[in-house]
Amino acid sequence: MLRFILVCIVVIGYLILSIPILLVEWIIGKYNKRTKDISSLRIIQAVFRFILKITGSDITVKGHENVPRDTAVLYIGNHRSFFDILLTYVMCPDPTGYVAKKEMEPIPLLSTWMTYLHCLFLDRKDIKEGLKTILTAIDKIKNGISICIFPEGTRNKGESELELLPFHEGSFKIATKSGCPIIPIAIHNSAEIFEAQFPKIKPAKVIVEYGKPIYPEQLSKEDKKHLGLYTQNVILNMLKEMQA
Repeated sequence: MLRFILVCIVVIGYLILSIPILLVEWIIGKYNKRTKDISSLRIIQAVFRFILKITGSDITVKGHENVPRDTAVLYIGNHRSFFDILLTYVMCPDPTGYVAKKEMEPIPLLSTWMTYLHCLFLDRKDIKEGLKTILTAIDKIKNGISICIFPEGTRNKGESELELLPFHEGSFKIATKSGCPIIPIAIHNSAEIFEAQFPKIKPAKVIVEYGKPIYPEQLSKEDKKHLGLYTQNVILNMLKEMQA
C-alpha cells in the first residue's frame, strides 16, 4: 500500500508544483515550438521514470531499435494497465501524443499537460467527434508528431492477456491517410503492477517489445483492408513468444 500512496503523492504533488513549469513552457512555445515540445516531453518522461522506479518493477524493453528516427509513427499497443502509458511514453524518442478518453479532458492541470504533449481526447460515444479526433491525429502525424493509441478502446480486464479485445479499425486510418509506419507494441504482465492486486502496487516483471514497422502500402489488399486485425495478430504473436 505504501507504493500506491507514494505514487499518488508524486502525481498530485507534481501537478500542483508544476504550475510555474507550465507557464515557462508556454513562454518557450511562443518563441520556439519545437524546443517546447522536446522540453515538455523530457520533463514528463523523467516524472514517469521516477514513478516506475517507485513500483520496483523489473522492466525489460526489446526491439526499440525498430522505431524509425526520421519520421513520425503510429504506435499501436495492447492495453491492460494504467501503467501501459508510462511504460511506453518513457521510450518515445520524439514528441508523441496519446489518444485518451474524453472523460479525462475536464481534469485540471492534467489535461493542460496532456494538451502540451499533443494528446487527443476521443469521444467514444459520438462518431462525428471521433472522426474529428482521427483527422486531427492525421494532421499531427503529417506535422512530425507521433501518435500512440490502444485500439482495444479500453483496458482489457480478461484473465489472459492473449485474449485481446477487437482492434477498432478506424484507429488505423491515422496510418493509411498519413502514410506513416505502424509500430506494434506488445506489453506483457503490466497488469501485475497494479490492477491484479488493486489498490496495492507491487513489483512485477514487465516486458515491452517493439515490433518491426508495418507499412500499410506494402501489405496485400486483404491485409490492408483489415489492418486492425493484421496488427492485432502481430502483437498477439509477440505476446505468445513472450509467454513461451
